[in-house]
Amino acid sequence: MRFKSSIRNVNTFIKLTASLNSLGKVAWIRLDNDQMRCTVIPEQGSQVWAVLAVDTIFEDYTIQSAAPANTINLEVPLAPLHRALRSVQSASSASIRLTKKDQTPLLSLTILTHTYAAPTHAALDSRSFSSDPPPSPNGLSPSGPDPYAYNFPDARARETTITQDIPVRVLPAAIVEGIHEPRCREPDVHILLPSLLQLKSISERFTKLALAAGRPSAGLQSAAGPRLEIAANMHGGLRVGIATEGLRIQSAWEGLSNPELDVGMVEGGEEGVRRHPSTRMKERRGEEGWAVVKVEGRDWGRVLGVGRLGGRVVACKC
Repeated sequence: MRFKSSIRNVNTFIKLTASLNSLGKVAWIRLDNDQMRCTVIPEQGSQVWAVLAVDTIFEDYTIQSAAPANTINLEVPLAPLHRALRSVQSASSASIRLTKKDQTPLLSLTILTHTYAAPTHAALDSRSFSSDPPPSPNGLSPSGPDPYAYNFPDARARETTITQDIPVRVLPAAIVEGIHEPRCREPDVHILLPSLLQLKSISERFTKLALAAGRPSAGLQSAAGPRLEIAANMHGGLRVGIATEGLRIQSAWEGLSNPELDVGMVEGGEEGVRRHPSTRMKERRGEEGWAVVKVEGRDWGRVLGVGRLGGRVVACKC
């Protein structure tokens, strides 16, 4: 079993681990010839099933195992991995590999840095300065460069290699073969969300207001905390709100985008698109055209942490 690669996109890797770490402490990372799959399944709350092409993060990628497609399954603690990756930001280069030390599997992160050291006083060239300023024909102070300034020789580059080891667990195929992404029915609404940072800020503010307002009304609070009501339609509308006995508040967006379905990705082709739930919802007006879900407020805020990765996010509501 072998895995080794250079890291080509450190910032994306850091943002990915930060997002995953906000939802769970441990990730199942599945590597193969073409993809890196990251899965977080906490005891309660939202799950994460993320798929990235290996060239999104890695280059000079080498992987080898006895499994089909050279698959390697790892259980990785996210906090140590994230801390190690943050130290790579100022590095000249970085690489990662799967190794073993004292029979313990490790992800070994090696970074290379270059520092520049100024020469010591003893290394100065005594001929590079004069103790007396040159005479001035008109009796004025000489112009131009400071005659007392030292002319330092070029600073010397120093190369430093730092290796950080993250203990991991190699998962046999028998353990993970029964883990499958939950299957959901086709969505009633799919909509391109506004800025996740803005949406996260508003959602967290509503959750705090609900907690401060007292006991929420029936059905709008879980054991974990207040529930947000999120609604969307196929005409670019999105609503986020919360209600308690002493508070009812809502934010609304209009003019958002509802991406068109790809005929090649829908079972049944064009006929499948015509029968799709989102197509029927698009024909409805008024409140009948809104799909509504209730989510635990703090858990929803953690999910919106994926906004660190940037880009656009499409939400599907069933």
